[in-house]
Amino acid sequence: QVQLVESGGGLVQPGGSLRLSCAASGSIFSINAMGWYRQAPGKERELVATSTSGGSTNYADSVKGRFTISRDNAKNTVYLQMNSLKPEDTAVYYCNARLRTIATPYSGMNYWGKGTLVTVSS
Repeated sequence: QVQLVESGGGLVQPGGSLRLSCAASGSIFSINAMGWYRQAPGKERELVATSTSGGSTNYADSVKGRFTISRDNAKNTVYLQMNSLKPEDTAVYYCNARLRTIATPYSGMNYWGKGTLVTVSS
């Protein structure tokens, strides 16, 4: 069993900052990639940022230069530092991990957290 638990969401004024955290736990064999997605009301879920085990990162154009993804591999944790937040960043942010479990060490699967709400408003 694998769990992803997000934290750090909340209400922030435009121009402010927030830091999201996501910790993966359970019967994890290895983690290939971790990342963040978001879903705004009435919209589809979209990629925000990803980080591979090799250190590569990828960002949505809308957050480049404002958001930074980082990982603590020893803690199976991924972070998202969000600066210069805009009202259009308001969404539920979901943590994603592509990983292999101890039971299935040769097969990678996607796991999702339950999400954390970020509201950017004055």
